[in-house]
Amino acid sequence: MTAEQQNAFSLEVHDNGIGVVTIDVPGETMNTLKATFADEVTTLLETIKSNHELKGVVFISGKESSFIAGADIRMINDCRSAADAESLARQGQALFDELENLTIPVIAAIHGPALGGGLELALACHGRVISDSPKTIMGLPEVQLGLLPGSGGTQRLPRIVGLQQGLTMMLTGKQLRPQQAYKLGLANEVVPQSILLKAAMELALKGKPKLPQPKLNTMGKLLEGPMKNMLFSKAREQAQKKAMHNYPAIDRIIDTVRVGATQGMKAGLAYEAKQFGELAMTPVSKQLRGIFFATTEMKRETGAEGVKPAKVRKAGILGGGLMGGGIAHVTINKAKLPVRLKDISNDGINNALAYHHKLLAPRLKRRHMTKADFEKQILMLTGTLDYSGFHDVDIVVEAVFEDLALKQQMVADIEANAAAHTIFATNTSSLPITQIAAKAARPEQVIGLHYFSPVEKMPLAEIIIHAGTSPETIATTVEFAKRQGKTPIVVTDGAGFYVNRILAPYMNEAARLLLAGEPIEALDKALVKFGFPVGPIALLDEVGIDVASKVAPILREGLGERFEAPDAFSKLIEDGRKGRKTKKGFYRYDAKAKGKQVDTSVYELLGVKPTASFGSEAIAERCVLPMLNEAAWCLQENIIRSPRDGDIGAIFGIGFPPFLGGPFRYMDTLGVKAVVERLTALAATEGSRFEPCELLKEMAASGKSFYQS
Repeated sequence: MTAEQQNAFSLEVHDNGIGVVTIDVPGETMNTLKATFADEVTTLLETIKSNHELKGVVFISGKESSFIAGADIRMINDCRSAADAESLARQGQALFDELENLTIPVIAAIHGPALGGGLELALACHGRVISDSPKTIMGLPEVQLGLLPGSGGTQRLPRIVGLQQGLTMMLTGKQLRPQQAYKLGLANEVVPQSILLKAAMELALKGKPKLPQPKLNTMGKLLEGPMKNMLFSKAREQAQKKAMHNYPAIDRIIDTVRVGATQGMKAGLAYEAKQFGELAMTPVSKQLRGIFFATTEMKRETGAEGVKPAKVRKAGILGGGLMGGGIAHVTINKAKLPVRLKDISNDGINNALAYHHKLLAPRLKRRHMTKADFEKQILMLTGTLDYSGFHDVDIVVEAVFEDLALKQQMVADIEANAAAHTIFATNTSSLPITQIAAKAARPEQVIGLHYFSPVEKMPLAEIIIHAGTSPETIATTVEFAKRQGKTPIVVTDGAGFYVNRILAPYMNEAARLLLAGEPIEALDKALVKFGFPVGPIALLDEVGIDVASKVAPILREGLGERFEAPDAFSKLIEDGRKGRKTKKGFYRYDAKAKGKQVDTSVYELLGVKPTASFGSEAIAERCVLPMLNEAAWCLQENIIRSPRDGDIGAIFGIGFPPFLGGPFRYMDTLGVKAVVERLTALAATEGSRFEPCELLKEMAASGKSFYQS
């Protein structure tokens, strides 16, 4: 064997005539492609071309669990113009074109994530052999950064998997698992990781694999042939139904694929590079990239500077309801920790076991996990009616009813039955942690760990600390939440904490507008158009009108008059309207309801005659401004540690529009002075609840922003 060592790419020629290129970016846990690699790759390709003894080339990663996780996003931030970003895309295209045009077979051997630029490199290879590991995923998620694939992905992917599948992957950022990739023709073979390199070399020795033809049924052939225009039109309509034209990358992806499909690869690549350059300069992409950098930064933080988390080997959960079952599932499925769950009845335990099974079963059916792993995860959840099996748990998550005396009793029970080091984490959504810890023997080990429903889907966790919470408890709980697949933010104890506190004024204002006669559909459509996933009235039905009615007085008592809720809850609850869970709320949930249909009888109950008085922009402003103001109040009172945490909390916790960057980024975009002016004007006409907080007034006067450029 001979070897030529390079920085991130090393070529080793094996005795069978196959050159193995190992990708191993120094100092990084995962491979990412950087513009600085261009000269290195150019030299590598020249070396391959000049070696006439080579029978083929295999690209493989030197990292333990990733192929290439994508391109380094910081490259885009370094671009000063659309032309700079377009040039970056053209550089990547040129290198991958050269790779594809090699006369010898080039095979990508993929284990772990092959995403973005990583998949584009693999698509430029003549074949792909992938490992059957659950770590192996393939996708083009650039749309999540407000971009499109810029190194040939918009052209090569549809040619392999078909226009429909290619568009679906690019418009949603969908990631394929090994069997899915094989079924679509994206992988030539799926093999165990132990023989990945061997299988890739064997494929290379057989000569260039034929470019796979998309597997299409009769309708698929029509849509991707003579009915192409209808396919693109339908794709645009469906994508924008959810996106509400807030994400420019969607139309650009569809247009770029269409150009390639109708005018050929060369025209498609030129169009792709131009669109990539323009999208990179949009405010939407800038905000989405900001979220990416923020979450990446947060992954490295412990929540308590300089403190290492303690090792968690086993978790306990109190309460087998929907929350308890969801928490148990993510603890087992994501964190890979055994769970001991206590409930006061066998029904509660059985509910949690059934919920865990229900969430795992589709993964087994789709072959996302083996039967052995499925059975192992089922057995990792055990139940008890007493505290047997709690002696060796390292953390207990309490998910019982919102009753202070009950939660204090739970603290005492855990201190009596668990280990001296066991952390007590309460999933309360409204009760102060300080009060829950008030009678604790070890208050330093009491902390809030607030999940959002449904636990298995919602990405945020609020870590709530009281004055006595120890740094080690904070660090350990933050790490525990991360292992569960959550993005945690650390907040200080206070009524509503952060997320529910900023949500309440938004919901209250929507309720006021409803009571003033604004139609339910108009309210919800206005906020969905603004960028929220669901409108405020639909959200009330989802959360539960009864839950909102219990939280409202707690916030009013803790935070004052601006949290005074409109007097509508009592009438709704007396009428049995608790929302979706009772199939009776603001919307209809009966079999005859067509789609999302308002239950018009609610107007009569509330004494309202619906008449549209406001435009959608005015509705959105009335509801969103109090949320922005409250976010600033939380920063002013040190409930949150930074604008960054406030933005991530709002986006991941309540679906604040990601393309706006979060409440604080959005206020910077509007200008803090303009926010204060609008709040002041509304305070004059609508009441003191709109009065801007002191922090906003000071910032407006001094011309400051939350993020310094």
